[in-house]
Amino acid sequence: MSVLDIRIIGDPVLRQKSKEIDIVDEKLLKLASDMIETMHNANGLGLAANQVGIPLRLIVLNLKDIGVGKKDIVLINPEVVYSEGSSIEEEGCLSIPGLYTELERPYYVEVEAQELKLPKGKLRNVRIKGEDLYARALLHEIDHINGILFVDRLDDIKRRIVLAKWKREHPEYS
Repeated sequence: MSVLDIRIIGDPVLRQKSKEIDIVDEKLLKLASDMIETMHNANGLGLAANQVGIPLRLIVLNLKDIGVGKKDIVLINPEVVYSEGSSIEEEGCLSIPGLYTELERPYYVEVEAQELKLPKGKLRNVRIKGEDLYARALLHEIDHINGILFVDRLDDIKRRIVLAKWKREHPEYS
């Protein structure tokens, strides 16, 4: 396994809508394993493949730190099929290091995907029901594979203010 470079806001791959995955091969299994290692190395709750420069519909989530399980989960081609409620919580992103701001998202979500079991690559269809932080993490990562960053969900004025402040405080990423 390897720690991959996480792409930072401004990288065009973060704005691409990722491609559907139809084949699970050794390359995809290695990517998923590397993404898990990268997510843990960065102390993240989740990571999308385009955040490491690969525009595929693949996400990983740290269920232990989210508080809903003991291990990580790998999801292929996840899609939100239902959401309800509302929650305003602080959110951040590994692709915008050091920026945290409150964001409103649905409190409850249902996602359909294929779960990829590592290391062998066994697939199973799943319908995940998540609430609170789990819902937020699922929505955040699915936004990524659709080319959306969490700051895009802010109103225009707030987005400009938080990004300008972030750029001043983090010139190494400008």
